Amino acid sequence: METALITGASDGIGKHMAIILANKGYNIIVVARNREKMEQAFKSVKNCTIISMDLSVIENCYKLYNETKNKNITILINNAGYGVFGKFLNINLDNELNMINLNIKSLHILTKLYLKDMVAKDKGYILNVGSIGSFFASPLLSSYYATKSYVLSLSLAIREELKREKSNVYIGIFCPATIDTSFHKKAGAKGKVKGLDSYKASKYAIDKMFNKKTIIIPSYAKVLPFFIAIMPKVFITKLAYKMQIKKQN
Repeated sequence: METALITGASDGIGKHMAIILANKGYNIIVVARNREKMEQAFKSVKNCTIISMDLSVIENCYKLYNETKNKNITILINNAGYGVFGKFLNINLDNELNMINLNIKSLHILTKLYLKDMVAKDKGYILNVGSIGSFFASPLLSSYYATKSYVLSLSLAIREELKREKSNVYIGIFCPATIDTSFHKKAGAKGKVKGLDSYKASKYAIDKMFNKKTIIIPSYAKVLPFFIAIMPKVFITKLAYKMQIKKQN
């Protein structure tokens, strides 16, 4: 039986993507720091392996791969990540660097390690979770948006390389706008932030992944990259600041 590995699976879209794939008949391996939350989330899911691991510790990325490389993983969803809300000068540097380790380094390492195996078999799917913020800069979430820009750029470049090699391996990027999860609360936003339903957004992403859509953007946000591309970057950044400051009110 084929296996899907999902990181950041203790709640939100990681949890829902894992459940959706389990319902499609995949073995699932779910990875996050909080074992208790995963045990609760997946207690009724068969063929589920829970791995409690902090992927911001880079050595753990290699450990995870070595523990799972013989599990016939044909789907990798790199969802683990978090944001830090606030002015750049005021954000704790260690927290930022930890976020960069998780959002960029761990995703980069896991993508490379599992991609090599998939290319050798000429089969597999990798879905990297970016953000609508992958397309522009945003004050008050400056470092987080920068990490998601990296995810988009890296994934698109790899996709083109695979296409040139006529590989059947898929890589895509899920770039949602705000989703109704605990993300903004964990990031430090004080205001209530409404978003898309997490399960519906996750199902949309999985469906589009199997259809091999490269950039997956649910709902109204589909038009935003086109708008962003034609507008001056300075204007978009000012607009982004106004958007983010509302989350503090």
